[in-house]
Amino acid sequence: MSESRLLDLSILALGVLALALLGVVNGYMQFVFGLVAIWTILCTGLNVLFGLTGLVSLGQVGFFAVGAYAHAILLQAGVNFWLALPAGALVAAAVGCVLAIPAVRMAGPFLAMVTIAFAFIVEHLAIEWRALTGGQNGLFGFDQPAIFGYVFTEADLIRLAIVLAALGLLAYRRLSVSGWGIAMAALRDQEVSAGSLGYDPFLTKLAAFAIAAGAAGLAGGLFASLMQFIAPSNFVLSQSILFLFAVILGGAGTVLGPLVGAAVAVLLPEFLAGLAEYRLLFFGALLVAVLLVAPRGIVGTIAAFLPRRARPAIAVTPEEALAFVSPETPEGLRVSGLGISFGGVKAVSGAAFEARPGEVTAIIGPNGAGKTTLLNMISGFYRPGEGRIVTGGTDIAGWSMHATARQGIARTYQATRLFASLSAEENVLAAFPRGRFGGVFTALGTAERRAMAQGLLQLVGYEGKPETLASDLPHVDRRLIEIARALAMRPRMLLLDEPAAGLMQGDKRAMSQVLRRLADAGIAVVLVEHDMELVMGISDRILAMDAGEPIAFDTPEAVRADARVIAAYLGEGTLSVPARALAHEPGAMDTLIAKDLCAGYGAADVLQSVNLRVGKGELVALLGANGAGKSTFLRTVSGLMAPTSGHVILNDGYIGGLAPHKIVERGVVLVPEGRQVFPELSVAYNIELGAYRRKTRPDASELEAILQRFPRLRDRLHARAGLLSGGEQQMMAIARGLMASPKLLLLDEPSLGLSPGMVEELYAILAELRDDGITILLVDQMASLALAAADRGYILEQGRIVAEGSAQELLQDDALIAAYLGGGQERAEAAQ
Repeated sequence: MSESRLLDLSILALGVLALALLGVVNGYMQFVFGLVAIWTILCTGLNVLFGLTGLVSLGQVGFFAVGAYAHAILLQAGVNFWLALPAGALVAAAVGCVLAIPAVRMAGPFLAMVTIAFAFIVEHLAIEWRALTGGQNGLFGFDQPAIFGYVFTEADLIRLAIVLAALGLLAYRRLSVSGWGIAMAALRDQEVSAGSLGYDPFLTKLAAFAIAAGAAGLAGGLFASLMQFIAPSNFVLSQSILFLFAVILGGAGTVLGPLVGAAVAVLLPEFLAGLAEYRLLFFGALLVAVLLVAPRGIVGTIAAFLPRRARPAIAVTPEEALAFVSPETPEGLRVSGLGISFGGVKAVSGAAFEARPGEVTAIIGPNGAGKTTLLNMISGFYRPGEGRIVTGGTDIAGWSMHATARQGIARTYQATRLFASLSAEENVLAAFPRGRFGGVFTALGTAERRAMAQGLLQLVGYEGKPETLASDLPHVDRRLIEIARALAMRPRMLLLDEPAAGLMQGDKRAMSQVLRRLADAGIAVVLVEHDMELVMGISDRILAMDAGEPIAFDTPEAVRADARVIAAYLGEGTLSVPARALAHEPGAMDTLIAKDLCAGYGAADVLQSVNLRVGKGELVALLGANGAGKSTFLRTVSGLMAPTSGHVILNDGYIGGLAPHKIVERGVVLVPEGRQVFPELSVAYNIELGAYRRKTRPDASELEAILQRFPRLRDRLHARAGLLSGGEQQMMAIARGLMASPKLLLLDEPSLGLSPGMVEELYAILAELRDDGITILLVDQMASLALAAADRGYILEQGRIVAEGSAQELLQDDALIAAYLGGGQERAEAAQ
């Protein structure tokens, strides 16, 4: 028996049990059963909003009140109960839609505050609108429902509430596995990814709000008829907190969670009747205990211990899956004059290329070249300021992400964006509708789709279990599943943003074969990738970019030999760095030694047996393409990552594996890529924070000495750091590092995103630090400039040192160009 069928039978059995117990308990307990049923209805709707969609509403008591008052007013106007009850629910749902229009554009505490304000408004309207609501006196004396002349008793009304609660749970179960439910869960986990699969975030959230409000309105109508009296005192804000408490306690996102949570929330006060004034205190203590012990709620925690049913063996072969994704009408993509600005700065300007069906078109360039920004414009994540994006004869420039996806453009992301709460198979299933939700209660995962999802997983090389949650998967599997998910959309255009990042060499080869097969099947593949071996091996044409502008668009051989491309990666050679006043004389011992160092993320090591030395007073450059492992090396030395094997030695002391703050205390200071400043603090505070782990506090003379090195910062000393330019922030970050009195200063991409003039000014300061005897290990994308300032250097490729020597020797070494533009595979293998 399937899990879905078992759940349905469990809900029906619980409903029958509740109806049976109703005949053997006294009148007051029957009333309590009715309250549990009413709470279950409301909490089931709230479970759609919070449990499925991840939106926090603290205003459900407002919709509860709207439904109750609408129902009561209609009854007093002579409307039949069977019309008044759904009418009250529809009024609440309509109010929910109106509130959702501004509310769903917010997130976190802002959304919660809007719903709280709504609940206050409803409560005060009920008090002040006396002519309609009766004010504080309320409304009372409602006709009981009747059918075929039979007038319902209170027990009959409670039976009706139990039946509706069971139907609500069944409806939730069906909704949760439908296209609508999968879309809501996708938005909860990764809104950007959901949009790129074609789901409209606004429409999905609006539907969730309407369902939650409508369920609250239905519960409110039943409550009014059961109580035979309603007043503003029935709908205080604390009720909303209790409703959310019930959902979380029972298990947000689970089918039976609302029932269990409602039962606890209603029955617990009965057991604590003598301590009624402490009810909220007990509820709060219970909620804290549950969140600490069972964060998934009661039902979620129990379900975690139950065995998961294995899916049946796949019925679709990879070849059949490849035939499934082959476009019926292949279409290419033509980009012309595309550009975008952020804050007046041109991020991309004049981008133009053509991606043809059946070809792999690669986009390459150094950091900050605008590659991902270009993909973001094509996929609808950014709205371009100028230019055209034409596919299938339609200009889609400026379209939203979900509209672009429905046009047949699928993409993956630089950092994988899977839906963590869904399994590998469900992640792929989510993409099949291409954003078209289907029936509200129609299961998305049909047997045919599940078989095809497993076939797509096999096609891309995934060898794990389809039912494994995405949150439990290793990095390489997440990459593969994201590609399989994109393919499930049957796209005509596949955009891949660094799909090989963090993969081992064998995995990269397998991926390159998959991408080549996809292109040969008629899909136009656009690839942004820093692994030049992969790019040069599978690309038909390459667009090279630098500083947001295209500099070459040609075959791999032509692009690799293009002088402008080489200059973009290694530097123009026009910037100058002051030479050493005196030749460097190595100190008595090395400041830093990395010996057979290995480190990585998850199961794969990025660094593989790295041996590197930095002498006292040296400036050493660590060079290599993106993804070679340079930043990983700096993070390992600084303690942000623990080595998997090998040693890191600082001044004859082992520091590998120590906590970052302990390593800072020993004298290793990292100035990270992207500056990582504290934008709300002043420049002075940012600089002084560098001395936080020092045993002695800095004095005014130290700050003055630093300001003499960085005169630009003097006039901005009391300004907020977030208002500085990129170059000024980089100078401040280095100044902060110097305030720690480092024995070893690690600089990660200090020139990233800076203008040539600012880069030259920054490197003049680095030359002064070098000449003053400060030991520096430098990582920078501008290889020629870094070597102009360095005494020695190392070239890192695929996590291994493939060349080392003096700065002048490395400038003449072919390994430098090979490391950035490919062709160094033989050297890397020889180093193994």
